[in-house]
Amino acid sequence: MASPKNSAPLPPRPQATVMLSRVAHSLYWMSRYIERAENFARLLDVNLQLLLDFQGVTTTAVEEHWDSILLSSGDEKLFEEHYELADSRSVTEFFAFDRRNPNSILSCVDSARENARMIRDQISQEMWETINELYLYLHDRTSDEIWATGAAEFFNNVKRSAHLFQGLVASTYSRNEGWEFLQFGCLLERADKTTRILDVKYHILLPSAADVGGAVDTAQWQAVLRSASALEAYRRFYVREILPWKVAEFLIFSDSFPRSLHFCVAEIDTFLRRILGETGARPRTEAARLSRRLLADLQSLAITDVLEDGLHEFLLEAQKALDRIGEEVVQTTMFYPAESELGEQQQQQIQQ
Repeated sequence: MASPKNSAPLPPRPQATVMLSRVAHSLYWMSRYIERAENFARLLDVNLQLLLDFQGVTTTAVEEHWDSILLSSGDEKLFEEHYELADSRSVTEFFAFDRRNPNSILSCVDSARENARMIRDQISQEMWETINELYLYLHDRTSDEIWATGAAEFFNNVKRSAHLFQGLVASTYSRNEGWEFLQFGCLLERADKTTRILDVKYHILLPSAADVGGAVDTAQWQAVLRSASALEAYRRFYVREILPWKVAEFLIFSDSFPRSLHFCVAEIDTFLRRILGETGARPRTEAARLSRRLLADLQSLAITDVLEDGLHEFLLEAQKALDRIGEEVVQTTMFYPAESELGEQQQQQIQQ
């Protein structure tokens, strides 16, 4: 996505990053796509199980439940173009196998593999084999087969492959500029998805005010924690019952849980300064200023401040800041004129 004609010129790229521009681009997107696929696998798995726990719910309730997932993902308009009704089968198909959805699990793994293929000499053999095996696994199955044999096993396989890939990155990739782009892409995607997972609860329309604090409400907040792989960590931290404000506080402000917004933004800020060469105390780039401002908010605000001003509004502003941080890093360190099919694909990834 090119910069507007009238915008201020972007600062010069650090020399080390210029040399890595094409490799950095593929490393960044490969990491983001794998993290995105794992997040959607977890989100779908948890919400399918949640509906099974409440058998007998009305068709309207089921549709409202899946509408909340679509709204939080930002893909509701694309879904409406191709599907008439939001139910378990259609939403799972849309987020798992639909190639028309660039954020589906299948599309993400395809894109991750293509980026890995372009830089096979820059990643370990084990990293390539893991992505390729996941790619072959997905292309060897259809949605009908998944529903017949059980969706839970399918999503577990996707999650395990993504976790294996992340472990191999940590244990086989040298700590150089490429490592910084791998981590930056993963953490940026993770932070964004944590805000969206928490925002799902905001969009769920409860039948009546009496349900707030009831069994359904508690189960939904527990599902939010499970969607972020945070249930066990939350219970170890709070021990007592699951309370809405404590769930929000944990997923936003925890400085030790690796999927919380605070933890991710702190790590993003660290890698961002390395990538952009931000060595001084005063940020030079807009991305660094946004990162510092978001991190300062997460370090100074309390959950009561967030709830008073609006949880949804806070999460939306965080998502916008993360989007702008990612955009500037891509433009500053990875953007160059499109050349052949490789350049066209990179342009599409930036637009996504």
